[in-house]
Amino acid sequence: MTNSDKRLANLFLRYASPFAGLRKVPVLGDLLSWTGRRLVPTDSLVWAEIEDGPAKGLWMHVNPRTGQSVLGGLGEPLVQKALAEHLLPAMTFYDLGANIGFFSLLGARLVGSGGRVYSFEADPEIAARLRGNLAFNNFLQAAVEQRAVWSETTMVSFVRVDANTSPDRGLGHVLSGAAATPHTITVEAVSLDEYATRHLAPDFIKCDVEGAEVAVFRGAQKLLKEKRPILLVETHSGENHRALKQTFSDLCYGCRDLDGNHILALPQ
Repeated sequence: MTNSDKRLANLFLRYASPFAGLRKVPVLGDLLSWTGRRLVPTDSLVWAEIEDGPAKGLWMHVNPRTGQSVLGGLGEPLVQKALAEHLLPAMTFYDLGANIGFFSLLGARLVGSGGRVYSFEADPEIAARLRGNLAFNNFLQAAVEQRAVWSETTMVSFVRVDANTSPDRGLGHVLSGAAATPHTITVEAVSLDEYATRHLAPDFIKCDVEGAEVAVFRGAQKLLKEKRPILLVETHSGENHRALKQTFSDLCYGCRDLDGNHILALPQ
């Protein structure tokens, strides 16, 4: 990007959100979308400093089209609050489905230099951005694992959602029992039980894996019984929500809903 392009992208990042509602207006919305694509291409990235919340002062390389919530520190405030309350200095934090790393960055800040962060992101392009965000903030205590988390260590099909639909590819997911798409790639997957035998076991797991949560924790039974980490899970469906609460309760975790889509499970 030229300096002029960067300035334009930064202006778009900061001032485009008030016009977002107009994109639903017939004709006008199409015109605004076309203009935005011409002015700021969908693959544009700019560095932005988070302005509020527990992650205030950290920097991220964001897409101007999706970065407004990052800029304001607004994303999933109840998840941020739970991390700030329960993730303590010197803990080990696993971020499953880390995407570009907002919660990995916050986790690295909370555990400090005496802690450890393992960030799992299956999409190779997004994993590279995640590494860049951690490096830019000098979080040497964080490592990126470019792989999926699953019920066993194997190779899996992973769907990379089209960037025109999700500029940060935040909806990427393991493909299970469905036909492959043009955006499907093969990636390595690992179970948490196996991974934790070769790395520091987690004190806190945040999981957002677009519907694969049940499979993830099917591969973490030994870890949950012996290490008993704190769990913060986005469940993505009512069926997964009920199944996971039952699984965690059977393992003597106290569960509460942060909202309709997140479970916080604390070992009893």
